[in-house]
Amino acid sequence: MVSGHFKLKRLSRQEHLILIAFSFLFTINIAISNVSLAMVSVPFHQIARSTSPIATVAIYRCFYNRSYSSATYLSLLPVVIGVVLSVYGDLDYTMLGATLTFLGVVLASVKTVATNRIMTGSLALPALEVLLRMSPLAAVQSITYAYMTGELDVFMKFSAEGNLTTPLVIALLGNGFLAFMLNVTSFQTNKLAGALTITVCGNIKQCLTILLGVVLFNVQVGVLNGLGMLVTLAGAAWYSKVEVDAKRQRK
Repeated sequence: MVSGHFKLKRLSRQEHLILIAFSFLFTINIAISNVSLAMVSVPFHQIARSTSPIATVAIYRCFYNRSYSSATYLSLLPVVIGVVLSVYGDLDYTMLGATLTFLGVVLASVKTVATNRIMTGSLALPALEVLLRMSPLAAVQSITYAYMTGELDVFMKFSAEGNLTTPLVIALLGNGFLAFMLNVTSFQTNKLAGALTITVCGNIKQCLTILLGVVLFNVQVGVLNGLGMLVTLAGAAWYSKVEVDAKRQRK
């Protein structure tokens, strides 16, 4: 990558197939997450998602024979428990919804690990090239899924009735730009800091979302929820210190 430009890497057929499978993983992960969210309450969904660091550690141990220090394992406990406390509320769910929710957790963790491997393994692709190659594939898959489920017809009817106004289009474009920036920063952070760190940051994001809700929308939180946010932030600080110390020892 030179002067703001990068040259696409020449990929083999097998490497192209890896990226196609990777794009399917992204699409399926988003689809299952959205479907499961309609079957369970938001607190249950967030609590399930908070276990992503545990799923990520399990994937590394089972498939890559990678272990972490005892301090790392211990530092993950307050990160997970804190989110559980901060979002604890109406735990409404169905058996199918709970199954899909935890399946989404596993898929999200697999996606995070796969992203790291694509950018640090034999492919070693930069974040922007991964997005450039994957986004068209994911877009085609998403449109196909929308057509098969009838969502595309609903959208066409919505547009034909004049509901697709200019402010709504601007809002959608703005949301798309934010999603693009999120993917760029998430991919780059994953490459530099690792998949497990990304899942820890995801738990911190849940607490920050609640804090923004309190500040911007006057969302009411209880003492238990506030304590949970503090526990999460303390756990994240502990995890960061453990990781920094481990990198210093390796050097």
